[in-house]
Amino acid sequence: MRGSPTLTNLISASKQNLLYSIYVGDIGQEGKIICDFSEARSDTCSMFGDIRVLSSSFTIFVAMSSQSPFPLENYTHTIKPYARKWEPQSMKNIKELRLKTLTGHQQNLTCNINHAVPAIIFSTGGFLGNFFHDFTDVLIPLFVTSRQFNGNVQFLVTDFNAKWINKYKPILQGLSRFEIINMDIEKIIHCFPYVHVGLKSHKVLGIDPSKTPKGYTMFDFKKFLREIFSLKRISIVQKRSRRKPRLLMILRKGSRSIMNEKEVIMMARRIGYKVITARPEEMKELPKFADIVNSCDVMMGVHGAGLANMVFLPEKSTVIQIIPLGGLTWACRHDYGEPAPDMGIKYLEYEITDNESSLIKQYPRDHAVFKDPFSIHRQGWNQLWSIFLDKQKVNIDVGRFRGLLLEVYHSVKQ
Repeated sequence: MRGSPTLTNLISASKQNLLYSIYVGDIGQEGKIICDFSEARSDTCSMFGDIRVLSSSFTIFVAMSSQSPFPLENYTHTIKPYARKWEPQSMKNIKELRLKTLTGHQQNLTCNINHAVPAIIFSTGGFLGNFFHDFTDVLIPLFVTSRQFNGNVQFLVTDFNAKWINKYKPILQGLSRFEIINMDIEKIIHCFPYVHVGLKSHKVLGIDPSKTPKGYTMFDFKKFLREIFSLKRISIVQKRSRRKPRLLMILRKGSRSIMNEKEVIMMARRIGYKVITARPEEMKELPKFADIVNSCDVMMGVHGAGLANMVFLPEKSTVIQIIPLGGLTWACRHDYGEPAPDMGIKYLEYEITDNESSLIKQYPRDHAVFKDPFSIHRQGWNQLWSIFLDKQKVNIDVGRFRGLLLEVYHSVKQ
């Protein structure tokens, strides 16, 4: 796995954001470019008028009148259309696009296909393939950027990831009724009346309604997912029933796995839960797994990308995040605790103690791993990742954890 699956903000949170925007004004009656660099997560540019996309050179031109008084024939702006702009590790392999003005003597760039609908250009590079990043970096931002067009929008993709496109085809087809154009191999010139480069991204697994074209919220996004995957449950049943509450356990392999998972499962069953387990191989078929998640009342797991499946949980359900040892509480809450309320989900956490960590067998009790974990943080991301995330497993104190599961059980049954 490249870099961090969910905790990259831990290292990058202190980086400064550029708070400015540019505007290339009306060019005769023909075009304009408006770029917004003020957002912390992504840069975006909107191009209006006679727009010509030359995929072969990753250049997008806006035609300008030869009579224009503006000396913009050499204007060029570059942009990487991926929503992690503050993070060099993510952005270094994202293809850079050039936005240029097109003057009279250059307008022999003939359109091969004229489109009557707008276009949105984004990348499927970066950390995609990790479920958390799939939704945080692209799918939610793409919903925010494209939903207003009601399917009448053309997607163009750089750093084309065919496996990723195929996995999320139902979602992509729900947002655009056109076949996606692969800019990495396209040779002809496509022309549009409007092109939006990059995706509007507000926060981790979330949407800021005040910044969306039509006030979209995470409730709207979850409703969209229910429609796409034909999910039946909007909210969990809030009346007394003989039905056992369904507890979904997201189980990892290797790092951050639960060493005594059988013991935890038996304890949960004794409380009265119907326990459903999900390992990585069982999460690959997205429509099927989305339906399983939607059928559950509670979801639990050690911090990791699998918890992002909370987007399929019904409202008033509960997600329980098990936080590994290592001073990771803030970052874990940032990734899953803070997004939960906007999805209508209750969030609880269980932070493990020294004795519940596999690190207790690898380091002496007086080691900085236990006494001063933030000194490990200061050694850099690679060291933090290696010790606290990549090499750590958890052995849950069943007696202590039972109290939390029992509390949730009663809240669901009431």
